[in-house]
Amino acid sequence: MAPAALPAAWRSHAGRNLPRYTSYPTAVAFEPAEGEGEVRRWLAATRLEDVISAYVHVPFCKRMCWYCGCHTSVFHEYDRVRAFYQTLRLEVDLWADAMGPHAGAAHLHFGGGSPNALSPDDFLGLVRHMADRFRLRPGAEIAAELDPGMLSDAFIDAAGEAGVTRVSLGVQTFDPEVQTKVNRIQPFEMVAAANDRLRAAGVGAINFDLMYGLPGQNPENVAASTAAAVTLRPDRVAVFGYAHVPWMKKHQVMIREADLADVAGRWEQAEAADQTLIVAGYVRIGLDHYALPEDPLSVAAARGVLRRNFQGYTDDPAPVLVPIGPSSIGRFAEGFLQNAITTDVWGREVEAGRLPIARRLAVTAEDGLRAAVIERLMCDLAVDVGRLCRDHGFDPSTLDEAVAAAAALQADGLCQAEGRRIRIPSDAARVMRVVAACFDARLPVSAARHARAV
Repeated sequence: MAPAALPAAWRSHAGRNLPRYTSYPTAVAFEPAEGEGEVRRWLAATRLEDVISAYVHVPFCKRMCWYCGCHTSVFHEYDRVRAFYQTLRLEVDLWADAMGPHAGAAHLHFGGGSPNALSPDDFLGLVRHMADRFRLRPGAEIAAELDPGMLSDAFIDAAGEAGVTRVSLGVQTFDPEVQTKVNRIQPFEMVAAANDRLRAAGVGAINFDLMYGLPGQNPENVAASTAAAVTLRPDRVAVFGYAHVPWMKKHQVMIREADLADVAGRWEQAEAADQTLIVAGYVRIGLDHYALPEDPLSVAAARGVLRRNFQGYTDDPAPVLVPIGPSSIGRFAEGFLQNAITTDVWGREVEAGRLPIARRLAVTAEDGLRAAVIERLMCDLAVDVGRLCRDHGFDPSTLDEAVAAAAALQADGLCQAEGRRIRIPSDAARVMRVVAACFDARLPVSAARHARAV
């Protein structure tokens, strides 16, 4: 079956640069932090019933993929990573010591970069240290995003020993020509072997990340890569669109713009992946995730309790997210915060005994309301705006201007509005951010930092 073409009425919407709404307000709205006093008050205010999560950013890779949009760098000598690891342990202690009572950690998430840039022993030591300092709860999820092309048997053994419950493998594509164009060579056999070894080591759930919009991709080779991926039966698959921002990520100049599809071509590539996954029995989750019917993500979506945070779609309900490592973003009841971006500035702050906060944003009650509306649109493709207004202590008419802006998109088929109820049709899910943006009171005039809606 040929992938559906981009409807003409959606072309201008699909080409807009918009946030991915992994938070609201988005990180663009964060402001410079003035000392750590305010953040320490947020930390001290955690409550005994608050379950926490922690995200660790490892800003190192053993190779630089030219499509990468992460804060990372390639290392040549492990001494540099070992020093980082020692500082990371100190930072864990700073956060743990500053926090008030809480109910322990239900989720630890390791991202990057590549967490498998750490040695097996250091990764195991870090997990154990965090489990001790944050009081890991029974049945907690420990997740890691790993580079399958640089994944050793020793690291897999360490992941199993550390109790890692879920791994995300950065597959992106199996097409050898596309892999060459983005400097990420990893044949199907390599990924299949990593998948099998991880499961044998006791990792019970495996996710694959795939991409569309990479140089040299087309609907046919995207479908072929997706079909190959599902033969390994990953529990979840995320299908992300490549964001070409060489003015922000200098290594992306290695990608020729002539090799990139236009917005209509990107749409068809995404549709090709979507069709392949649906036929294979996966459930479509929100904007860009797919999961087997029995996966906790599918269950959460069916129950209407799916969440969205800086790691994407999740079933993690924890109200507190502790940021560990340079550039990590955290969330507390009072607002958001982000660590220093560069490893050297982050390290100096930690080694001086200070929380390495660079930016923060205290949120208002209206921010909380708008965040709830956007999250339900992104997760459920539907929202009763009036009901959420009442639930948050506002008059039901508070967001009527935003509701009207969303209702105006009905003419192009992006949503359906009935009073203050908004619903996004399933075939318009890929452009849901256009509808969500109607409720974004902080959307900047310049959207250069955001990726295309498709």
